[in-house]
Amino acid sequence: MSGIQSCFKRYEKKYLLTEEQYRAMRSGMEPYVVPDEHPRYSISNVYYDTPDYALIRASLEKPAYKEKLRLRSYGVPDSRDTVFVELKKKYDGVVYKRRITMEMRDAALYLYGARRGDSSQISREIDYFLRLYQPERKVFIAYDREAYAAADGGELRVTFDTNLRARSNDVDLRLGDHGAPLLPEGVYLMEVKIPGTAPLWLARLLSDNNIFSTSFSKYGAYYKQYVLGGKPAVVQKEVLLSA
Repeated sequence: MSGIQSCFKRYEKKYLLTEEQYRAMRSGMEPYVVPDEHPRYSISNVYYDTPDYALIRASLEKPAYKEKLRLRSYGVPDSRDTVFVELKKKYDGVVYKRRITMEMRDAALYLYGARRGDSSQISREIDYFLRLYQPERKVFIAYDREAYAAADGGELRVTFDTNLRARSNDVDLRLGDHGAPLLPEGVYLMEVKIPGTAPLWLARLLSDNNIFSTSFSKYGAYYKQYVLGGKPAVVQKEVLLSA
């Protein structure tokens, strides 16, 4: 898996867009971006937390430093497919993401505490997180992504996520990507990932379309709607398929 990036350090800005704003961004970006190597795909995640949601509760208070652990796949994996165990930290506005790759069956055992990680520094950091918090699987969150990269070969990346969905039952990547909605229909989550300052063309495009950054968190949205809000997030795949 030598071609897979394992460490990221960058700024990540998030924006909630209307359909009109999405179309304006798509049109305005055309001279500066190209479709990513994989332009459209679905992402599935399982977020880990303490039994009383201590990590997401701390994160929503917007501290200078916060961290979270998730298991991620692209599409719905089977037990032999490669998935990513990711430790994501944010300090003073900068996002640090560290991840290791495993087969799905091994990753499930590793995060349960029934299997050792590898000898890498990243694995040791994840091991420490697991010992410190003793987290458990809390929620499955998936979404469909449209991705763009800088046309000049720079590190800028822009993504649009739609159909954000979550479930608190069957919290396993192998059990499908269905879930209850996290955003109203027609709302897009745009993420801008950059190593430093945003290019002038992007700043102007955002300003011209009255688009402002937000602190939106997918896991935070689930927690506020379905845990604090008391809405059920138990979703049966059979019901969705027959709807």
